[in-house]
Amino acid sequence: MDGSGRWAKRRSLPRAFGHKQGVKTVKKIVKAADSLGIKVLTLYAFSAENWKRPRTEIKTLFSLLKQFIKKELEELNNSSVKLRILGDLSKFPENLKTEIESACKITSKNTGLELNIALNYGARQELLHVFEEMLRQDIKKPTEEIVSSFLYTAGQPDPDLLIRTSGELRISNFLLWQIAYSEIYITDKLWPDFARHDLENAIAEFQKRERRFGGI
Repeated sequence: MDGSGRWAKRRSLPRAFGHKQGVKTVKKIVKAADSLGIKVLTLYAFSAENWKRPRTEIKTLFSLLKQFIKKELEELNNSSVKLRILGDLSKFPENLKTEIESACKITSKNTGLELNIALNYGARQELLHVFEEMLRQDIKKPTEEIVSSFLYTAGQPDPDLLIRTSGELRISNFLLWQIAYSEIYITDKLWPDFARHDLENAIAEFQKRERRFGGI
């Protein structure tokens, strides 16, 4: 979800305002994905590298996350959305961590859209977690299935489509194992401007592509 800070800067507004607009986009895109019949939607909200940002910006992001959960939990639950966190919450403030874990528990039995929010997430860190688990369980001959079973996304299909907003042309340490065969769609739209029709355009482009998975 790139471009919230730049969106604000272009309007001579504080970066925090861009993040607030970005949260509004999250709500719209979650609703759109649910109505379009998408089974799993993953939003990269806070990376393991984002701790390098100014403390004030991090506090703003945490505050917005807490507000989003409090305001939207009832609607998410009523829509049978299942919330899941990808990443390590151990560094998060205890009250925020409790709020997040409670929301995941409340929605855990829902059968609709699975909404993954990546928080303090990094794909390399995720893979290190997998290796540590395999060592702990003395697994000497790992398979792709075994590796997948230790990922944060265990039990979910690999993503079909990776959408990158704001024209960024890199993967940024995101789901490196899972996106091995994902189609990539780049848009210059900044995240606060990304709308339902942009999601539909990305899906329409995806549907035109021939996926060979290494075959002919």
